Amino acid sequence: MGGALKFLSLAAAVLSPAVQSAVVEEAPRVPGAYIVELAEDHAPAILYNKLDESGQKYEHRMDLSYNLFKGVSFRLEDLKAEEETAKQIAAMPEIKQMWPVREYPIPDDKVVWTGNSQTPTPETSSLYTRQSSDNDTFSPHVMTQVDQLRARGVRGAGIRVAVVDTGIDYDHPALGGCFGEGCLVSFGTDLVGDDYTGGATPPVPDNDPDDCGGHGSHVAGIVAAQTNPYGFTGAAPDVTLGAYRVFGCSGSAGNDVLIAAFNQAYEDGADIITASIGGASGWTEDPWAVAVSRIVEAGTPCTVSAGNSGDQGQFYASTAANGKGVASIASVDNTQAPAILLNASYNVGNRSTGTFGWTDGTPSDWGNISLPLWSVNYNTSDPANACSALPDDTPDLSGYIVLVRRGSCTFVQKVQNVVAKGAKYVMFYNNAAGSTSVTAEVDGLVAVGMTTADTGAQWISLLSNGTDVVLNIVDPDSASQYPSTTDNTATGGFLSTFTSWGPTYELDFYPQFSAPGGMILSTYPLELGGYAVLSGTSMACPLAAAVYALVAEVRGTFEPAMLESVIAATANPNLFHNGVAASEFLAPTTQQGAGLIQAYDAAYTNALLSVSSISFNDTDNFVSTAEFTIRNLGGEPITFDLSHVPAGTAYTLAPNSIYPQEFPNEFTSQAASLSFSSDSVTVPANSESTVQVSPSPPTDLATARLPVYNGYIALNGSDGSSLSLPYLGVAGSMRAATVLDTRSSYLTSSTDPDFNPVPANTTFTLPGRNSTASRNTNYPSVAISLALGSPLVSVEARPVGAGGNATLGDIYGFPAPYNPRGATVSSWNGLLANGTLAPAGSYRLVTRALHIYGDESDASDYDVATSVPFSIRYA
Repeated sequence: MGGALKFLSLAAAVLSPAVQSAVVEEAPRVPGAYIVELAEDHAPAILYNKLDESGQKYEHRMDLSYNLFKGVSFRLEDLKAEEETAKQIAAMPEIKQMWPVREYPIPDDKVVWTGNSQTPTPETSSLYTRQSSDNDTFSPHVMTQVDQLRARGVRGAGIRVAVVDTGIDYDHPALGGCFGEGCLVSFGTDLVGDDYTGGATPPVPDNDPDDCGGHGSHVAGIVAAQTNPYGFTGAAPDVTLGAYRVFGCSGSAGNDVLIAAFNQAYEDGADIITASIGGASGWTEDPWAVAVSRIVEAGTPCTVSAGNSGDQGQFYASTAANGKGVASIASVDNTQAPAILLNASYNVGNRSTGTFGWTDGTPSDWGNISLPLWSVNYNTSDPANACSALPDDTPDLSGYIVLVRRGSCTFVQKVQNVVAKGAKYVMFYNNAAGSTSVTAEVDGLVAVGMTTADTGAQWISLLSNGTDVVLNIVDPDSASQYPSTTDNTATGGFLSTFTSWGPTYELDFYPQFSAPGGMILSTYPLELGGYAVLSGTSMACPLAAAVYALVAEVRGTFEPAMLESVIAATANPNLFHNGVAASEFLAPTTQQGAGLIQAYDAAYTNALLSVSSISFNDTDNFVSTAEFTIRNLGGEPITFDLSHVPAGTAYTLAPNSIYPQEFPNEFTSQAASLSFSSDSVTVPANSESTVQVSPSPPTDLATARLPVYNGYIALNGSDGSSLSLPYLGVAGSMRAATVLDTRSSYLTSSTDPDFNPVPANTTFTLPGRNSTASRNTNYPSVAISLALGSPLVSVEARPVGAGGNATLGDIYGFPAPYNPRGATVSSWNGLLANGTLAPAGSYRLVTRALHIYGDESDASDYDVATSVPFSIRYA
């Protein structure tokens, strides 16, 4: 338990409201597990022989002997001596670098709908026609111009795309029906096995990358699904897929597994590698990000999802999407709301019968029932429908299906209010396009579902006129289905509110561009329903990978920097949308990157830009002049007119706070101005020209709140081409920003589940070096709340009464480099960073967090929190 830094959510009762909003659980460490990169010409056997000779007990996890990364991962069995042993290993001359193994969960994408065993037939599906090569009307493809490439026969033939995920259900007919040579899923491996859950459970590879989770099959279908009854195909259906399974049937994936998967895919000859996985970071130096960056540098493009933490505001870049050269993909909402609805019928009085479509939820014990409808009210625009307790004269609702409008409060709150009046069955009707799956597990509720807004309005009209409506529900497990698509008039084409924002803490541009990820229909494991609609940057990322394949096919190259540049230059920026309404200004580049990818334009443009983005950094590291080159591949000269299109300048920090503001951020109308070396540039045929650009950051801003100015350099060519180059900068000092919340950094105890502060002069009895710790051993622990990421956090043990700043040095596990923002707790078993044990006595723990861009040797560049005094003694 001692020493190692743990990232945990602190108790809300301890934290101020501003701090509560910033608490985020970072990828936790696997106890005792480490990744080591070996120095050149050293084999893993040398390391293990030394461990054997020293009597260390360990468990081998993974062989990481690859061309671009040579090392191993292992787990030390003696956790009590973990810190001391790990320090000795890190000091070995054979070790180049050493990191703890951390876990990354399966992405928390929103499941909108999943199918059942009743697959639509050609007779019931009108969507078969849209999947022919010359008639691709699938909305994500239309949004990204994939349909235009498909009309030209560009389908990704011969290109190998590796999917690092939960595996692929290759038995699925739309995913090829087989695995191996000649199959759609033709290569790959299972690096972990079904029973792997992350943590201390060692991976057990089995070479069969099937999918029991669903996520990977959905991702794979977005890339390359074949003809199916639901009327779509993948964006690049002629590629061959590689399945690299890094998750078991539940749980998380260690970063050693992720490093292995990317390197194995690279060595297996993947042309493109994609992963819809990640975790909070903000630093390009993360080990997984470093490993992926090396693969990009070696010539293989890698796309990684930007993350689904848009509510956390700016500066929340995810790893490994924040790696140098890695393409980070943001999400845009689909212009259509696809759903596969269950068939049911309803009676209107005794005169007629109609049919309707609906989606079942959780719980879903509908069975086969026929019950009358009862509505909370007849107002189809009431957002608070059933948000308050129902009146006393409400009838016993146990004999009805209760009709409730989706609205401003939670599904659970609405259900609780109707269940309080006896309701057992609830049918929501949507307040937006389509229908979605509802989860409302409330005692007394038997089943819940949702129908469309139009159907709900029709029923309300009948009920308000005194007409009885009876719903005839067929059990969802056996009901027939039919596909349905409605226009998403609310958020279609705008950035998804869940998509994570950049940039990195060192002002690297993030994300690169965006793709449709909200409400995406794709394949799903057969045992889980066969097809599903999901929302997340996980869905945007594989579409971007498919576009890479299509553009590479046309342009005849996989060179990562060139493909990133051409896709970014031709992307289409959109206006900012706060989830309720669109604004008059463009969404910041920190949210949408270069904009929505446009595959056809990227494939055929004759103009190439030398960079995909520009960062002018902050006021301390201001780039006063940047330059880029325009290359003309055509046979005729092109004259480009240059202009500036600013996007929304967004404040990072909340007013009067050291914490980032949650979405939607506060914007200001102030924008930068740009000057160019020339406002018009003529680029001769088969030649290039260089442009210098100088920014003037916006003024009259609250610079302490770190306003991020951004926008686009527009290049309109005489040949009709239209390119753009996104940029960003900070009108303030990153170095001056407070990173440590000293109010919420304090001494706590390891056995307190709520991590409350402990009183001064508390005594902790620790196990001695040769004694055994019990599960209930209470260690002194330091709670650390980082308002922003810190490149270095140290925790020193300072003896009480020693005078001045006398210190024994850092406790083991510190200093910790490249920390994401959020709340952390680290326990101390008395071991110091130098491997010695602190003597019994009284101490204070002093936490020091280095500012972004801070000087490690300058004490003024640290935020400092000092704990109350406490004592330790040894059993």
